[in-house]
Amino acid sequence: MSIEGLPEQPGKFAASVKVGPKGQIVIPKGARELFGIHPGDTVLVLADAERGIAVLPGSALDQMIETGFPASPQDGQ
Repeated sequence: MSIEGLPEQPGKFAASVKVGPKGQIVIPKGARELFGIHPGDTVLVLADAERGIAVLPGSALDQMIETGFPASPQDGQ
């Protein structure tokens, strides 16, 4: 079964893309709409040799930092 044959599910998106001659890929419109990614936005690319590549909205970095470095009680004063 190809990716194109998968049934649509709310909140999910799947597509295959080709890597261009400069190593670039296009994030498909459905994925951009799902995550609110617009021209000029920053995205976060994570890569792991065993697990693959993930492309996340730039806001994911802010969330990771907040989780890893929660505000201390002194920050609220």
